[in-house]
Amino acid sequence: MEGCKKKMRSWWMTSPSTILLGFMVPLIVVSGLVALVGLSSSNWLLNSNYYPWMKSSIFSSAPFSAYNLNLSAAMSPPMDGRVRLDFRRRVVGSGEREEARSDDYGLNCSTAPPLAIEARESTQEESVENKEKIFIIPTNRSHLLSSFNETHALPLSSRIKRKFNNLEILEAKLQRVRAAIRDAKNGNQMHDPDYIPTGPIYWNPNAFHRSYLEMEKQLKVFVYEEGEHPIFHNGPCGSIYSVEGYFIHNLEISNFRTRDSENAQIYFLPFSVTSIVHFIYDKNVIKHRWRPMKQTVKDYVDLLAEKYRYWNRSLGADHFMLSCHDWGPEISKSVPELFKNSIRALCNANTSEGFEPSKDVSIPEINLPGGRMNGLIGGPSPSRRPFLVFFAGGLHGPIRPILLEHWENKEDDVQIHKYLPKDVSYSAMMRKSKYCICPSGYEVASPRMVEALYTGCVPVLIKDHYVPPFSDVLNWKSFAVVIPKEEIPNLKKILTAISTRQYIRMQRRGKLVRRHFEVNFTPKRYDVFHMILHSVWLRRLNIRLHGL
Repeated sequence: MEGCKKKMRSWWMTSPSTILLGFMVPLIVVSGLVALVGLSSSNWLLNSNYYPWMKSSIFSSAPFSAYNLNLSAAMSPPMDGRVRLDFRRRVVGSGEREEARSDDYGLNCSTAPPLAIEARESTQEESVENKEKIFIIPTNRSHLLSSFNETHALPLSSRIKRKFNNLEILEAKLQRVRAAIRDAKNGNQMHDPDYIPTGPIYWNPNAFHRSYLEMEKQLKVFVYEEGEHPIFHNGPCGSIYSVEGYFIHNLEISNFRTRDSENAQIYFLPFSVTSIVHFIYDKNVIKHRWRPMKQTVKDYVDLLAEKYRYWNRSLGADHFMLSCHDWGPEISKSVPELFKNSIRALCNANTSEGFEPSKDVSIPEINLPGGRMNGLIGGPSPSRRPFLVFFAGGLHGPIRPILLEHWENKEDDVQIHKYLPKDVSYSAMMRKSKYCICPSGYEVASPRMVEALYTGCVPVLIKDHYVPPFSDVLNWKSFAVVIPKEEIPNLKKILTAISTRQYIRMQRRGKLVRRHFEVNFTPKRYDVFHMILHSVWLRRLNIRLHGL
């Protein structure tokens, strides 16, 4: 014990420097361990989901992948008899690229190989530093560890600058939009001085309202300027295909259009299928009637893919076309990526012909006699409609013959006609009827649904494989009757089983939803022009681009 005390007194009598060294050695060891732990956790910035653009990668096996937004849950619950937006993962892999090449389509239409395109993009991105954001990221562990070993202290400025290009920043903004729409599903309504969606005509009014407001703030569309009239930048405005000309014209003069291609979220191909059919289709050629029309679209896309980098960057996934002509789906097959990847806004929204509700957009077919809306909207109250149901039309397609066979000239309150007498007005009959039948013809598209809504007649849809317009946000069964063709013999029984109270509800809802189908030649919020754009906007939110 005495020897122990002597040793302790001897240790305390040593020099202060020795004592300091005794404290510093373990302190340095502890500091080194803390530094290593800190370095391991500092990579959270790279690995976390907080910065979604960090997940973007060089385009290898797939040009893009869909962001699993599940807006179908926010916008619309599942329901039998209705096709919903599933926002599924869509990947165009190497197998599909080979298939595209085998169809005689130049995938990378520029003269440079894909690697040259990638290098050219990097050069261009570095030249626009004023548009790029800079983030500070710690250097790797080995560098800091070597510095620590050499100096026995952490360096004060061991950090590098990380630049993000326009596409990464754009996708980060869209990520925030997706999160806002999800949050709005169960949140409160936002203020809107013009209109606040509400009621059962919407699958989820809050989510729709928030996505619409985000579209007004965020959406920028780049319209390619290549192409000349009458096929490009033009279209009909006074027929059942009037949506083509109306939409093209108003988009090109709208605030949604941007001339800055780098900051656009989506790119529009401004050709009119109706004009292509009118000016290029040769009725005398039967064997290869599609070839000249398809070649026109193919040459146009080839030109854009060679001149710009955006088509090849996503294989057309952030591009969209619009067609109300029956041949729109077939002509879109002229370019495999246009058919498989691009957003196709179509009146002929037939799932049996390749229409995919998760990426394609169903738009309404609207007949504008003389290109005007005069006299199309309005009708009497339900009590002043003496007829139960009305239809008049030719024997087009497989459904109408069955309808006429069972109900033509059978009962007074069931007004089913092949052709109306010359002294009877078609629109007047719609205004006198409670329900108006909207069957398919040769194609599923028909202006009758919109005509019924305009006149206050409840639409009765009898169509196979049809996706109604804007059904991603609109609950059609709340303001329309959907009947399978097998139930045509029970038509009157089905309609009379609907109570008067329920019919009045449906008729009132039809008046409310009508605003989304109205054509305003100076577009107004929530009208048909904006609803088409909103549907395209939703599909754009469904994909997440990584680029080359």
